[in-house]
Amino acid sequence: MPNKKPSSTDPKLLEILVCPVTRTTLEYDSAAQELISRAAGLAFPIRDGIPILLADEARELAD
Repeated sequence: MPNKKPSSTDPKLLEILVCPVTRTTLEYDSAAQELISRAAGLAFPIRDGIPILLADEARELAD
């Protein structure tokens, strides 16, 4: 069996997801595997292709 790359997040899913704090759109950072909310100043992790949209799990963005 050939090695599979880790699954990426579905682009269609990214179109409908919003920040759980501000309800604004999210930006996808493929290098960091995060969804960025500029309005909230938070970065939500993506683990195993699943966005973790919990404020407690998000990291604060540096200015």
